[in-house]
Amino acid sequence: MFKFYQMKQTFQILDKMRCLRKRSTVSFLGVLVIFLLFMNLYIEDSYVMEGDKQLIRETSTHQLNSERYVHTFKDLSNFSGAINVTYRYLAATPLQRKRYLTIGLSSVKRKKGNYLLETIKSIFEQSSYEELKEISVVVHLADFNSSWRDVMVQDITQKFAHHIIAGRLMVIHAPEEYYPILDGLKRNYNDPEDRVKFRSKQNVDYAFLLNFCANTSYYYVMLEDDVRCSKNFLTAIKKVIASLEGTYWVTLEFSKLGYIGKLYHSHDLPRLAHFLLMFYQEMPCDWLLTHFRGLLAQKNVIRFKPSLFQHMGYYSSYKGTENKLKDDDFEEDSFDIPDNPPASLYTNMNVFENYEASKAYSIVDEYFWGKPPSTGDIFLIVFENPTIIKKIKVNTGTEDRQNDILHHGVLDVGEKVILTKQIKRCDSYLRLGEFKNGNFEMSDVNQKIPFDIHCMRICVTKTQKEWLIIRSISIWTS
Repeated sequence: MFKFYQMKQTFQILDKMRCLRKRSTVSFLGVLVIFLLFMNLYIEDSYVMEGDKQLIRETSTHQLNSERYVHTFKDLSNFSGAINVTYRYLAATPLQRKRYLTIGLSSVKRKKGNYLLETIKSIFEQSSYEELKEISVVVHLADFNSSWRDVMVQDITQKFAHHIIAGRLMVIHAPEEYYPILDGLKRNYNDPEDRVKFRSKQNVDYAFLLNFCANTSYYYVMLEDDVRCSKNFLTAIKKVIASLEGTYWVTLEFSKLGYIGKLYHSHDLPRLAHFLLMFYQEMPCDWLLTHFRGLLAQKNVIRFKPSLFQHMGYYSSYKGTENKLKDDDFEEDSFDIPDNPPASLYTNMNVFENYEASKAYSIVDEYFWGKPPSTGDIFLIVFENPTIIKKIKVNTGTEDRQNDILHHGVLDVGEKVILTKQIKRCDSYLRLGEFKNGNFEMSDVNQKIPFDIHCMRICVTKTQKEWLIIRSISIWTS
């Protein structure tokens, strides 16, 4: 408790520091960049030493150089540790074991509409019995209105009692006394004062939720309280995570809207919680999440299609205003994410910029792009292990570049890998078929091919003047 009040005092002091940016040559973005340098530093105490308090006092009258900013953030930040908050358990059974995925929701009283119960219902109904064993749902009732919380807890326990008993659903509340100042905050972006208060509190709501969920599972996905889920979304998420094994990532996105469907490693949640608290009054939560990803060196967005989560609310939690945003990439029915087993990729086509061959094989929303191919050019996939393939699907071109397709080509599969001076390849191939309108698809491959497949090869059979985009190569194994 004592540490948290010291943190609260620190927020007030930091607020004074931020006011300096109008007079200082050090911009807020500059501070963020410096802040990155120390995001991973682990310090033993979360309190502020007396010498650092004096340093902060100096910032109200003196301009700081970058070295002193670094020193300040280093000693103010314990980003690896939990925030000292005593939560109220409104409905919960202690977790018996760590789950695979925690789904976090924060909810407040709305002036119009209430979608929380439908959101919880969708999470459970769209999950199989086996999937339910691997998830936990944590609902943070973040409104300070205790009467509203009591009503919501009663409704949730009546409708989802068996999930609470099974430890799959927990309802919590972080008391108001732990919140930093929410009145008289800076009006960034010319937002009205009540809007600034709403979004600043929302940042703290999510920070306390993230802090609570840090040790409940291995992964965490953030949802809003007015969301509909796709069928078997957990299985889809697990397959995506498995496909990225060995790849560095901070955030995976399963919806393009706001902070719906943003997935994190649970070990990053304490840092994210501290980050939202430190900059709670600066900007909306989804903007801060983007900065967090960039500061942890994930340069590009990693988003998957179709989206797994859809915004279904009609009225916003802010003033009950209309919010008709929809994710047009969402598909509610179960969809089949390919397996794409580990493989090496090679092409002798002229690759454009950084649209390399591997991007066609990734299940991320990206693609290979090459300059006009010639007869005999190839795109080769060599699997790490012989593979039994059930289905193959290859798509070329995009909606924006519908003519950048493979106009004339075939697809072959091969066995017996041999090593040449340049690449691995197979010494014999069997032709499966031709591309039609830039696409190739075949099911029951394992019933048509008498051997386990070591290689898959796309061959250009006629020179074309158009560039070539291979949008996706999808392989399903048995």
